Amino acid sequence: MYLKTLQLTNFKNYTEASFTFNDNVNGIVGANGSGKTNLLDAIHYLSFGKSCFSAKDVSSVRLGTDFFALHGDFADEESGNTTQVSCVYKNGTKSLKANKKEYDRLSDHVGLFPVVMVSPYDSDIINDGNEVRRRFFDKIISQFDKIYLQHLIHYKKLLQQRNAVLRQQQETGHADYSLLQVIDLQIVEDGNLLYQRRKQFIEDIRPMFLEHYRQLSRGNETVEVRYESGLSEMTFREGLEKNLVADTKCGFTTFGVHKDDYDFTIDGHPVKHFGSQGQQKSFSLALRLSQFDYAFAYNKRKPILLLDDIFDKLDRNRITELLNMVGQEHFGQVFISDTDETRVRAILGEHGIAHEIFEIRRG
Repeated sequence: MYLKTLQLTNFKNYTEASFTFNDNVNGIVGANGSGKTNLLDAIHYLSFGKSCFSAKDVSSVRLGTDFFALHGDFADEESGNTTQVSCVYKNGTKSLKANKKEYDRLSDHVGLFPVVMVSPYDSDIINDGNEVRRRFFDKIISQFDKIYLQHLIHYKKLLQQRNAVLRQQQETGHADYSLLQVIDLQIVEDGNLLYQRRKQFIEDIRPMFLEHYRQLSRGNETVEVRYESGLSEMTFREGLEKNLVADTKCGFTTFGVHKDDYDFTIDGHPVKHFGSQGQQKSFSLALRLSQFDYAFAYNKRKPILLLDDIFDKLDRNRITELLNMVGQEHFGQVFISDTDETRVRAILGEHGIAHEIFEIRRG
């Protein structure tokens, strides 16, 4: 599966643009601010129905206009079929269609045309708080497990309700524990499913992650990724009961899978504090590549790989190892953005990788 054509209208800094892409490697080159990353984000939009960088669709509308439109043709090499996917946003309403038929739910589209985006912002997965790491892994799992996504959405709604009750009790001094018990019965069910699925997911991708990091670093360090949850120490119900007094005093739920985290280590120490820039970049890239492998293993369809500004973020050895995988056809269609056309041509040519170059100028 690959993206054959793409048309953009009023998307970010693009007024109107059309592309026909190579099914192998596509180099997207241009000066900073020209629209390279915006082009990759348009591909992400057609896959997920939303931006990789902003939760608000209106942020992707070109200044001075009131809508944007994206149209892409995804070709299936095995069947020969082509699916046209379109995403249109106007006046606060978004429409996502496949072959001109609109989806009833956005979640029905997610996972059908998988994309993996490697971005300079991936360092946030390591250096930011546990909410960023949970969101990263939840997004991957949700692509391929609709039941998980449904329970995740329901859990968040119940958590809001529970916190609202706790705040009210904090303000009024009146504790309605019967209402909390009703909420807790449901939130425990959702939380247990999320916990088990997250735990299984880390077990599934761990071998992929370790192998990718070994290749990128040439086996120079020992890394690990672990899932940490309060539910590994006690049941969800026990945790809620144990922390009920504290929850009532502070006005929010202090125990549950919304507090979970993922532990990243290198040679037994936190990557955040002990990993060099190169090691951190290799760590986050290995996570993304394991995401790719997981997606391929799940639906037997290679995701489109988007490498944004990758040559500036990795040293020569790590670039060589990454492109060795590209040259060995580990990946399917690949997009690589960079500011230096000469560098892109030289590196891809050095590895004998067939490619096309697209120069972007002010969108």
